[in-house]
Amino acid sequence: MRSLDIGSTGMIAQQRNVEVISNNLANMNTTAYKRRRTEFQDLIYQDLRRVGSTSSDNGDVVPTGVQLGLGVKLAAVYRIHEQGNLSATDNTFDMAIQGKGFFQVTLPTGETAYTRDGTFQLNENGQVVTHDGYLLDPAITVPEDAIDVTVNASGEVLVKIEGQVEFSNVGQIQTVNFQNEPGLESIGNNLYKETPASGNATAGNPGTEGFGTILQGFLETSNVNAVEEISNLISAQRAYEMNSKVIQTSDEMLGTLTSLR
Repeated sequence: MRSLDIGSTGMIAQQRNVEVISNNLANMNTTAYKRRRTEFQDLIYQDLRRVGSTSSDNGDVVPTGVQLGLGVKLAAVYRIHEQGNLSATDNTFDMAIQGKGFFQVTLPTGETAYTRDGTFQLNENGQVVTHDGYLLDPAITVPEDAIDVTVNASGEVLVKIEGQVEFSNVGQIQTVNFQNEPGLESIGNNLYKETPASGNATAGNPGTEGFGTILQGFLETSNVNAVEEISNLISAQRAYEMNSKVIQTSDEMLGTLTSLR
């Protein structure tokens, strides 16, 4: 019976759906996390009577035919790059991007990764790094004798040296945009990598046309909506139960068939 296989594909699809929802809920408090959504597609159809075929010698065309679906499959899990809320931390090196854009960081392999997580700190050399020690790109070094650090909306890093009245510019933070942000590859640790689907990175200074601004002392929160995710979880659970009921009913029908004498 096809319904056994169809029901099993439905259960597998909803299992994947629950896994995506659970990952969203697990990352509710992850800085700059972007929630995921599942997309499903129907499987190939089996033609018992092909649409558009002729039904007689006169050439009469079958108006609808008979097509039986064979179930469902997971087509994609895509990210929704909606701006999260901005939370004040009052930490000097915490930065949030208000609008479009990603920070660039250099991995230990020399590759460039991208992130919306602006939780930065200074390493032993005074360089701005992520909490994993990855350098911000372009590299910025804060002098040891700096008594105040300001990052303006345009990404300029200004420091005040003891004994000096004016602020000195020690670097420029650049952000990058992508034509297709959901096409980026997630590699964990709040980092993304460029792929052919995302398009090439386009770098620019914050605040210029098409680029968001920098907000010092703030962090972008996750864009997960707990109420929405719980509602989706309930729907997925019910769909899973209904597909399991299809398998149970099909089994009962087969049992009735085998009990005939």
